[in-house]
Amino acid sequence: MRSLNIEDLKREIKKWIRQYIESANADGIVVGLSGGIDSAVTAFLSAEAIGKKNVIGVSLPCESSQKDIQDAELVANTLGIEFLKINLKTTYESFLNATESLIETNQLARANIKPRLRMTMLYFIGQSRGTYLVAGTGNRTEIAIGYFTKYGDGGVDFEPIGALYKCEVESLATSLKVPDKIIERPPSAGLWEGQTDEEEIGIVYDLLDEIIYRLDYGLDLDEFDSKKVEKVKRMFEYSKHKRKMPPLFKIED
Repeated sequence: MRSLNIEDLKREIKKWIRQYIESANADGIVVGLSGGIDSAVTAFLSAEAIGKKNVIGVSLPCESSQKDIQDAELVANTLGIEFLKINLKTTYESFLNATESLIETNQLARANIKPRLRMTMLYFIGQSRGTYLVAGTGNRTEIAIGYFTKYGDGGVDFEPIGALYKCEVESLATSLKVPDKIIERPPSAGLWEGQTDEEEIGIVYDLLDEIIYRLDYGLDLDEFDSKKVEKVKRMFEYSKHKRKMPPLFKIED
């Protein structure tokens, strides 16, 4: 993996956040707090970049565990930022009830409603406060393989940690003094009870980081399990549409 000076990295990201907010003439930042390390690091960087009074942390439980909500509140309280908790369970159930007699669904289709509802709420809160931009919480590892919901947690204004591999986010979390409880919890998108990222992806983050890093920099991959390398390559290829604006049909002259 690449060697980064974490203190320099932290300073540069905060500078970038500050400049981005100023360039958009925005009033502040809204961060969806899941209770996990990525959203915590994003909130810490945002608060240090533009001041805690200009950052809103939002917990949007939707059949979520109480632990997720408590950990989200812990992050907000540690930072001293405003914290909002809005339960989307009733909205989610209403959505399903409106479609159950018309559409045959599956677990993933139902689960992806949740991050899309959260995206809508975060933008609603941001615009209600004036011009608060929605901070993305995706890291390079997850963005590369498309491990996010299109127009859900992928629907944001900017991605402060989007160039960092998961292990780098963890190093940054330690430097920022994110609570150990948050750093140590198993990564989970919280889409259904008991879901964890590594189990769903089928590859542990340490290995996933290394494979994606080597793909990014065109380095040798011979020492890795070829099946896992091919799996990562397929995920990258099949998720390209998630990382681009919708293509436009072009009329040829």
